[in-house]
Amino acid sequence: MPAASLIRHFVLALLVAAFSTLALAQAPQAKPAAPSTYEPTSGQEGKDVVWVPTPQVLVDKMLNMAKVTPSDFVMDLGSGDGRTVITAAKRGARALGVEYNPDMVELSKRNADKEGVAGKASFVKADLFETDFSRASVITMFLLPDINLKLRPKILALKPGTRIVSNSFNMGDWQADETATLTSDTGCTASWCTALLWIVPARVAGVHNLPQGELTLKQNFQTLSGALRTEGKTFALEGKVRGEEFTFTAGGREYHGKMNGKRLELR
Repeated sequence: MPAASLIRHFVLALLVAAFSTLALAQAPQAKPAAPSTYEPTSGQEGKDVVWVPTPQVLVDKMLNMAKVTPSDFVMDLGSGDGRTVITAAKRGARALGVEYNPDMVELSKRNADKEGVAGKASFVKADLFETDFSRASVITMFLLPDINLKLRPKILALKPGTRIVSNSFNMGDWQADETATLTSDTGCTASWCTALLWIVPARVAGVHNLPQGELTLKQNFQTLSGALRTEGKTFALEGKVRGEEFTFTAGGREYHGKMNGKRLELR
């Protein structure tokens, strides 16, 4: 190729490169994705329930009733904006929120990060009825009564002593071990200001042959009835189960016992 042609090709290549650089410089640059501005609205529809936030003062009361400590693993069912999980994490507990709405899950993660507890507070998008609760030592929830009843068999199968706290709604004929209603004097001015606590009871029903005699226990959740046959006499009994521990009175005397694995011990 003649020298003149080489020079023309070289100059043309330089011009093309220069115009390409100028075009890139003038092209609008893509902006970083803005953080989500999702804000939930009280009363919005969810999978099984509408979302209504639990007042913070009641969140504190629920965790107090469950006696949450850093050794606990707390699961919040239908965790919404994450406030219960975050509050538990601030107390040093590991906490997991189970929420079906993916926008809520992401909002909760951002809230936990803002509060500095992302290392202890985590959130998953999941269906409550397909979730494993077995790791939990404390379960919190603000669900409707029919949902509570559907979850009740799963909850009763948990380790004895697991604490369950509900905002306002009960478990049918499984009576709460403790109930507390906050008033406006405590700062709870919303409609939902009652906390209910259950302790998963050990299964102690049956006939037990013990050094003290033959103990027959009938159990309705945490309530006991039955009879103690000792020293040739039979006494009707009434009592309560609280986790693995139980007490009953028979023949004017109070007895204390514990379910140690599958073996019942009476003192």
